[in-house]
Amino acid sequence: MAPLSRPQMQDTLPPGALTEASPVSERYRHVRATSRALGAPLSDADATVQSMPDASPAKWHLAHTTWFFETMVLKPNFAGYEIFDDSFNFLFNSYYETIGERQPRPRRGMVTRPHLDTVYAYRDHVDGAIERLLEAGASPEVEELVELGCHHEQQHQELLLTDILHLFAQSPLKPAYRDPQPLGVGAEPGEAHFVSFDGGIVEIGHGGRGFAFDSEGPRHKALIEPYRLADRPVTNGEFIAFIEDGGYRDPLLWLSAGWADILANKWDKPFYWQEKDGEYWTMTLRGAQPVDRNAPATHLSYFEADAFATWAGKRLPSEFEWENAAAGLPLDGNFAGSGRLRPKPAEPGAGELRQMFGDVWEWTRSPFSPYPRFKPVEGAVGEYNGKFMCGQFVLRGGSCVTPEGHIRATYRNFFPPDARWQFSGLRLAEDA
Repeated sequence: MAPLSRPQMQDTLPPGALTEASPVSERYRHVRATSRALGAPLSDADATVQSMPDASPAKWHLAHTTWFFETMVLKPNFAGYEIFDDSFNFLFNSYYETIGERQPRPRRGMVTRPHLDTVYAYRDHVDGAIERLLEAGASPEVEELVELGCHHEQQHQELLLTDILHLFAQSPLKPAYRDPQPLGVGAEPGEAHFVSFDGGIVEIGHGGRGFAFDSEGPRHKALIEPYRLADRPVTNGEFIAFIEDGGYRDPLLWLSAGWADILANKWDKPFYWQEKDGEYWTMTLRGAQPVDRNAPATHLSYFEADAFATWAGKRLPSEFEWENAAAGLPLDGNFAGSGRLRPKPAEPGAGELRQMFGDVWEWTRSPFSPYPRFKPVEGAVGEYNGKFMCGQFVLRGGSCVTPEGHIRATYRNFFPPDARWQFSGLRLAEDA
C-alpha cells in the first residue's frame, strides 16, 4: 500500500449518501466478527486475568483493537463522533507515546472494570460509526487506515489465542479453550531433504501491490550466497532426540545469552512440555495432550532453535533466504480457520518445500532491523513498527493461530530471542 499520511477530515454522513459495501467495509465486518467469535468461549474472569507481563488479557485485546479504530480513524476523520468513554484512552492505549499516558503493560490484568459486556458494547459503538464513515464514501487515506486497523486486529487475534493458552497453562485444571477432540493420525512426514537455491542478487520486500506493513519495505536488492533449505520444519520427534542427547546440558551448543537463560530458568525442554509416565505431554488450546512426534516442534525460543541447528550441524536461514525460497509459493497452510489450533504433521514428500506457511512461525537468524531507505510514516501510526527495531529477531511464515488472509511471503514477525509462548519453531538451512 502507499505510505500512510495523516488523513483529511471527513464530514458527517449526509442523508441519502449510503452506497454498496466496499471491499474495505466487508473486510472490516469479517475481522471484527472473527474477534467476537474468538472471545465467545471466555468468561469475564478468563478475559481479565494477565498471566505474565508479555501476555495481555483477552478483554484488553478486544478493547485495544477497538481503541485503535476510535483513535486513529474516527476521532480525526468523523466530525461529530461521540467518544464512548474518555477513560478508555488511558486503559487501552498500548505504546503510543504521542497519544498520551497509559496503563502500564505489566498491570493490564488489574483492569477488572469495565466488564467484558461493556467492552463488547464499546465494540458495537465503534463498529456502527466506522460503518457509517465507510458508507459515506471515505477517502482513500481513511480506507487505508481502516485496512491497517484490520491487519492490526488480526495480529491481536493471534495474540489473544497465544495469551489465553499461556493463561490456561498456569491453571491447575489445565482448561481447554476449545473442546478436546481426537486428532487424525497422518502419515509420517519422512526424513527432511534439502532444496538448493542459487546465490546472487535477489529482490526482497513488498512490491507495492496490496497491503503490507511498513517494515516489509521498501523493496530492495540483497546479496545471498548459494544455500540449501530443509523441505519441512523440524519435528517434535527430532527435537526429542536433541533433548535425549543432552542438548540442554551442552554449553557449546548455545549462544551465551541462551545459556544464561538455561541456568536462570532451568530450561530442559520446550515451553509447555511435561513428562508423564515416560511420555512427553504439552499444553494446547484443546487442553493437555501428548506431544505429536510427527508435528513441527513449537514454543521454542530463538536460542533453542539456534542450539538445535548447531547440534544438527546446520544453521538457521536468514530472512532473505527464507523469503527468496517462499516467493511465488501459494499461501496455503494450517491457519486458525482450520480449527485445529495446533501444528500438524507435514504431508509426505521430498524435494519440494512443505509447510512454508502456517503451523509454526520459523525463526530466522536475522535481526529485526530497517530495510534500506525505510522511514516511519508521520504521526502516531509511525510508532507501529519502527520503534521496535532493536533486540528482536525475525520469524517468517505464520502459524496455526494466524488468521487466513493475514500472511505474505514478505511478512516479518518479530520477537525477543527468549520468547517461547508463541507458536515458534524452525527450519534448517545450510551453505551449498
